[in-house]
Amino acid sequence: MRATMKSLNVYIVVVGLLFSIPSISFCQDVNGLKLKDFHPVSIYKIPQTKIEKAKFPVVDFHSHDYPKSDAEVDQWVKTMEKVGIAKTIILSYSAGARFDSVVEKYARHKDRFEIWCGFDYTGYDKPGWEKHAVAELERCYKKGARGVGELGDKGLGELYSHPVPGYGLHIDDPRMKPLLEKCAQLHMPVSIHVAEDAWMYERPDSTNDGLMNSATWHVDITKKGILDHDQLVGTLESAVKNNPHTIFIACHLANCCSDLAVLGRLFDKYSNLYADIAARYGEIAPIPRYVHNFMEKYSDRIVYGTDMGTSQKMYMTTFRILETADEHFYEQDLFNYHWPLYGLSLSAAVLKKIYNGNAKKILTH
Repeated sequence: MRATMKSLNVYIVVVGLLFSIPSISFCQDVNGLKLKDFHPVSIYKIPQTKIEKAKFPVVDFHSHDYPKSDAEVDQWVKTMEKVGIAKTIILSYSAGARFDSVVEKYARHKDRFEIWCGFDYTGYDKPGWEKHAVAELERCYKKGARGVGELGDKGLGELYSHPVPGYGLHIDDPRMKPLLEKCAQLHMPVSIHVAEDAWMYERPDSTNDGLMNSATWHVDITKKGILDHDQLVGTLESAVKNNPHTIFIACHLANCCSDLAVLGRLFDKYSNLYADIAARYGEIAPIPRYVHNFMEKYSDRIVYGTDMGTSQKMYMTTFRILETADEHFYEQDLFNYHWPLYGLSLSAAVLKKIYNGNAKKILTH
């Protein structure tokens, strides 16, 4: 019995050593390795910077109603305090009772949150719809809304809306004109998401270097009536051009991350257009020198945003990308790309504009 137990103990020790000795690896067959299971770890011995708090106070222009309870709201405020988020804009894309409930949820922290409303598309296919929609917009304004968003159009119309989606309505539709004009009168900026980034329109195959996100967010442009990427950017330009007194904030750098020159041309032509960088850190960090130059050039038109929850690590990662010159690091949990990221090393002057300077211009316009 003792001999058997001794043999068993020796076996357990040996097996334990095999799994604990770093020099012994049990490799996966690379021929069967799936991209979704590919999680590279950088072994470069290079500087790594931990930014626990933003260099300047931050206004987050792109967040949503994530908390499910008052306790979660309170915890979010504590996290914001730790990392330097002075104010968060909640894009509720809601009107009516739902908008009111979101306002009520954050009422205890009015200095830390600003709630933006959506448009009410109820009856938009009937004559006179605009009067009701404008009246609801004015009601939301009186309730505290100081902006509109997130409007969202991925090709089939304004679908980011509660209680009624605006199928077939694009931002430059003539029926939207009274609402956009009212936004100008009330000094309410319009936060709008058009299209998706170019990877999502490419075939989700071995040639797509954004494959995992492309597979998840793939846009099927064969659907009847759907607009493609360039057509959607065109609707944005048309609306910005025809409503020069309305401030527009293009979410996610107008989903032009693979060709920021498109957004640059819009900035050059229209002074009433801004863009947030929410949830596109993973797309811009692989090309740091180009993006650095772009942001330095258009620093007066770009605002900070997250759109990725409320965790401390998430905020810290965005600051690391914007503020440091760190090289070759991965953040697949946040961004779902297998490619390495690099810090943009933005100047203090540019960071201050992106973090809060441009916010002051927009919110007091």
